Amino acid sequence: MPRRTKIVATLGPATDQPSVLEALLKTGADLVRINFSHGKAGEHKRRVERVRRWAETNNKEIGILGDLQGPKIRTGKFIDGHVELVKGERFILDADHSLEGGDIDRVGITYRELPGDVAVNDILLLDDGAISLRVCRVEGAKIHCRVHVAGKLSDNKGINRQGGGLSAPALTEKDHHDIKLAAELGVDYLAVSFVRNAADIHEARSLLLEAGSDAGIVAKIERADALDVVEEIIEAADAIMVARGDLGVEIGDAKLPEVQKRLIKQAIELNKAVITATQMMESMIEKPTPTRAEVFDVANAVIDGTDAVMLSAETAAGSYPVKAVYSMANICLEAEKHTTVRQSSHRLNTVFGRVDESIAMATMYTANHLGVNAIAALTESGLTVRWMSRISSGIPIYAMTRHTTTCRRVTLFRGVYPVSFDMGDSHPEDVNRDLINELLARKAVSKDELVIITKGDRSGVEGQTNLMKVMRVSDRAHRSKE
Repeated sequence: MPRRTKIVATLGPATDQPSVLEALLKTGADLVRINFSHGKAGEHKRRVERVRRWAETNNKEIGILGDLQGPKIRTGKFIDGHVELVKGERFILDADHSLEGGDIDRVGITYRELPGDVAVNDILLLDDGAISLRVCRVEGAKIHCRVHVAGKLSDNKGINRQGGGLSAPALTEKDHHDIKLAAELGVDYLAVSFVRNAADIHEARSLLLEAGSDAGIVAKIERADALDVVEEIIEAADAIMVARGDLGVEIGDAKLPEVQKRLIKQAIELNKAVITATQMMESMIEKPTPTRAEVFDVANAVIDGTDAVMLSAETAAGSYPVKAVYSMANICLEAEKHTTVRQSSHRLNTVFGRVDESIAMATMYTANHLGVNAIAALTESGLTVRWMSRISSGIPIYAMTRHTTTCRRVTLFRGVYPVSFDMGDSHPEDVNRDLINELLARKAVSKDELVIITKGDRSGVEGQTNLMKVMRVSDRAHRSKE
């Protein structure tokens, strides 16, 4: 069986060598991530062009995810490159101070509104929580703190407020420029960082449409306060990303496992895709094999139902980018053998609001109980197969579509595989035969196996799936029969 869980690999300096990129894509990356936090526009363009060129040459669809930087609340730089903070000593975060002249007493900060967001006794977490400061008082632009957890503080380290609540908008001026770049690059998904609410998603979508792109929106859940309105965020987005770095800093690492499981479950219940990300195989930045803890981490995300698992620095800047993808793919395959991954009670007791939605659910119920070997879904937008992919199953779902954008979009959906297929003006029975022949040509089915075909009476119209047909593959590639 093909691997169902998708792998997102971040591109960077480590993948710029053509042979490495080719090996990465061959080994199993389903989507690549363009991180707008690093690199210049020209670098991003070259990377996207190379991926598209490889995909066309190898007749394979690779999705592209553009990831916005979002508001980076950071310290400035120190005169000596770092300071050694001592527990109990005073330290000032100063919005009026130079970003270049930090010392043992104070440092400048990039977010000038921070003093208005904090209060006495708040805990500010620096450098992914490695250092913490307790707020003693706020005087104008100066936040007077006492060192709570000591350590070495170097240049440009991130600042979080324990429990969240910072008012920084999700979309910065840089993000506005990068949204235009994302549209120019033709990304399939755009990830919005530090989402606070559904309005942030609507704003990003509006800007993206204005730039000429209808790419899917991925809401990155990395703020503590986003958890309070996460259902409205999921409803507004096309997918979510469990971004465990900043989220872990704000809510505490011990709470992350439960929150991750809950977010994956909520995304599935609301029929949206979900990516699990951040430090999944962090040790492979420098080592050729993952730790056992990392193996368990990836496997647990797969068992919980995530659509995709993501590699960040492991592939963008690591020493073993191809091995990281290979290792992750093997872990996913093993985890997918778990019985719970192939069973589902999702939506058995709910009422469906659309005909195409009910066809998708009926297809999965039938497939899971009849011994079906494959599902061939004619789709315009990919919505039908996204619904299908919410149901746990070991049955491959082939998204048969004439649209390249849809082929690329479905690369994110668990257990869904894109197939370029144009039925044109063919007679319905000819379409059934051609679909079966396409699966036979791909060796996706064999003689006497059962296939479910879904399609609509009105071909070429989005949202019109209203037919489900069970067919048995004959022993001749040019024929099929009920």
